[in-house]
Amino acid sequence: MAEQHSSKGIMWATIVASLVLTAIVVPFSLRQYSSPADAAATTDAADARIQPVARIALVKAEAAGAGAPKDAATVYNSVCGACHNTGAAGAPKIDDKGAWAARIAQGKESLYKSALAGKGAMPPKGGAASLSDDEIKATVDYILGKVK
Repeated sequence: MAEQHSSKGIMWATIVASLVLTAIVVPFSLRQYSSPADAAATTDAADARIQPVARIALVKAEAAGAGAPKDAATVYNSVCGACHNTGAAGAPKIDDKGAWAARIAQGKESLYKSALAGKGAMPPKGGAASLSDDEIKATVDYILGKVK
């Protein structure tokens, strides 16, 4: 009889141990499957969370009347004056009549050509490629009026 009792005890202990192990193992072994759409949404949310706080975009500002022709004084003050007021990069200063005398002696067409095509450190059209040839020529005339 003692042997029967101990067999029953071992059997119940085995059953209890099996149930306990099953209760522990089953939750860890169950996988939760998600659809590719759920995975993509999670990735998008993660990407949104790790974005920088700010972004800087450099954009060339256009003048208010970008399509309208600019008058010579405006072109000189916004483009040419940076170098011709200070003499930067060897540009003749607007008030240096001696520096302009040799250039004026070459003729107006030569000055137009230099302003349109560039000369020395001065880029074509003074670096403002959006200006028309007529605007550049008017600005050269404006400068000549100031120099004389």
